Amino acid sequence: MRIWLKKIREENGLTQQDVAELADVERTTYASIEQGRRNPSVVNAMRIASVLDFEWTIFFDDKVREKSHFYLNEKQEARK
Repeated sequence: MRIWLKKIREENGLTQQDVAELADVERTTYASIEQGRRNPSVVNAMRIASVLDFEWTIFFDDKVREKSHFYLNEKQEARK
């Protein structure tokens, strides 16, 4: 499961359906990506990342993903 993706979605106050519609992907496709059952295509990764405001490469690079957690935590602190 991509817990980080679900967390970002929830922090943005969006449902899976919301993200899917805004990213122009099927809800079942988005749900499978969020649950880690499938990897997104580059196009879908870019669309989802655009909707949720993060770097799309996070889907494909573990080191970038680790950095994104740090970045997202900093971003949350800045909003407070």
